[in-house]
Amino acid sequence: MLARFLVYIAYFLKNSIRYQHCKRFFYDLLENPKSKLKSRFDMFMIVLVIASVSSLVYEVEHGLGQWSIYLEHFVVSVFIAEYLLRMWIYSDSHRLIIDYYEHCEYLSIRFRFMTALKKVFAKKLAYMVTPFAIIDLLAILPSYRPLRILRVFLIFRLFKILRYSQSLKMFADIIKSKRFELLTLLIFLGFLVFISSIAIYLFENRSAGGTVDDLYDALYWSVVTISTVGYGDITPLTTGGRLVTMVLILSGLGVLAFFTSIIVAAFNDQIDSLRTSRTFSELESHSELIIICGFGRVGQQLAALLAADRQKFVIFDISEQRVEEAKQAGYLSLVANATQNDMLEMAGIKHNVSTIICATGNDVINVYITLTCRHLNKEVQIISRANRHENVVKLYQAGADTVIEPFIISGLLAAEYIGQPVAFEAITGILHGQKNILLEAVKVKPGSLLEKKSISEIDFHAQKLSLVGVISHNAKHLKHKNKYVIKQQHFYFNPPMDFKLQAGDILVLLGRSTSISHFRDRIEQSHLLG
Repeated sequence: MLARFLVYIAYFLKNSIRYQHCKRFFYDLLENPKSKLKSRFDMFMIVLVIASVSSLVYEVEHGLGQWSIYLEHFVVSVFIAEYLLRMWIYSDSHRLIIDYYEHCEYLSIRFRFMTALKKVFAKKLAYMVTPFAIIDLLAILPSYRPLRILRVFLIFRLFKILRYSQSLKMFADIIKSKRFELLTLLIFLGFLVFISSIAIYLFENRSAGGTVDDLYDALYWSVVTISTVGYGDITPLTTGGRLVTMVLILSGLGVLAFFTSIIVAAFNDQIDSLRTSRTFSELESHSELIIICGFGRVGQQLAALLAADRQKFVIFDISEQRVEEAKQAGYLSLVANATQNDMLEMAGIKHNVSTIICATGNDVINVYITLTCRHLNKEVQIISRANRHENVVKLYQAGADTVIEPFIISGLLAAEYIGQPVAFEAITGILHGQKNILLEAVKVKPGSLLEKKSISEIDFHAQKLSLVGVISHNAKHLKHKNKYVIKQQHFYFNPPMDFKLQAGDILVLLGRSTSISHFRDRIEQSHLLG
């Protein structure tokens, strides 16, 4: 009967949306490193630990009153609740029971209630013996006031800060990565201390005229000497004792140098991954993020323009030199291959990236980046650079929303505007970031002097303006060439002289801000008078 009830509860929890949401909430609060809830909870726990330790330390010689007891009860309640919640989210007990039940059903053997409980308990016990779980448990013990000897476990409350501080956890991970070297050094150090303790006891005991009373004094002297501290309370007097001291001091210097080299090597090995982790953590706080793939000439110009508009972006490049240049310019950047799924997923392509810009100088790489990004996110906007015209179709087939051919655009502009100084002045001004040079859109309003006028009837040269093109959804213009689809409209680049403007058309003009403002004012006045 109990076995059937246990299986029923397990399946109920598996299918309970509320239970899953509740467990997910506490996982985000306690364990999920990408959750904002966890960062806030960690800060709260650090403050709580410091407050509780300060209260208990101050209470040793001063009375704090009833409020300190209330604070201690609150702290311990939080510690106990945290311990139990961490044990709960460590494993899914209902899944263990279901797996065991289905195993029994498949093999046609009896489902045993106690065996299922043992599996659940074994999994929870695996958590209880982890280092952090032991620290959490020992941190609760100082609250039992009748046994003052338990106050020695007060130090474990400070160890709890290791769980909540990412920097301290990173340091612990670095030390852990060199555990073999450190263990080897520890064994050598223990052997050295043991030999020197025996030697100094033999040379410096009372019967030999020395000042060492027992082996404990000899051990104390060895530890103090090998650490190069040397308090001087035990001083070798015999020739043999002094020789042992000199050897031990030199050995201590070697041990310290070896230990320092291990730590430095560990940090050098991990420093790149630490920087990458820090960058990814910073990216998680941004929404509508733009990823620029490639920091060549095109990527540098894009980054400068986006930075000027205060857009949030990150640069991916496989060249360490280019990434370093991007960092020196103040941009978020990573040595990363944008064709790899894991890098894009860590940057948040599935939830907080709005645009991918493929700006590398290799069309094959741009195609691969486009394919990867489109596979990971069907909605993300992908803008790709094409260096060869025959690759434009391939980039669109790969999933690009917009393909830009910078060399063809440059050639078209040079061919169309050669001999027109106003246009070249405007283009040069835009490229050099001059604020008084603008690329503006002017709408043709009903009744204005532009409506039903052909391009030949508007003297743009006299207005010191250059017409780049016309954006329109009017079907009358479809007969004209050099048109490009823009959503529900068409962009007519460098329209012919017989192009007749209609109400609702948008002129794309190049020129100085004063010229454009003057032209816009004339259009507005004619619209109001008409």
